Amino acid sequence: MQYGLLVMGAPYSSPAPHSALRFAHAVIARGHQIAGVFFYHDGVHNASSLMAPPQDELNLHDAWVELHQQHGMQLDVCIAAALRRGLMSEAEAQRHGKQAFNITPPFELTGLGQLLELQQRSDRFITFA
Repeated sequence: MQYGLLVMGAPYSSPAPHSALRFAHAVIARGHQIAGVFFYHDGVHNASSLMAPPQDELNLHDAWVELHQQHGMQLDVCIAAALRRGLMSEAEAQRHGKQAFNITPPFELTGLGQLLELQQRSDRFITFA
């Protein structure tokens, strides 16, 4: 079975991202697949490569990257929500005349069309807000 995940909560201020990550690991352990993860609203902060939590806490950005590396699912970030919150890729930083960027692969800035495609590819679509 293919699962799609929508993550709308910010890391460290909402339990949503950590719950989504644990859910993804549980689904994969049971032999299912994650078709992709879409980060929306404050959930876009999970894609920031500048997170630096204390060493004894889970680094959610790195945990999502590791999940991607092990299982290859897409990590899509809503471009409108990200730009509004000061998160951008190198290309978007250049386009907007900014000196820095904080979204790097495997996270990818995409539009809401990707969210609809993920919903269509998924047998089950779960929202973590």
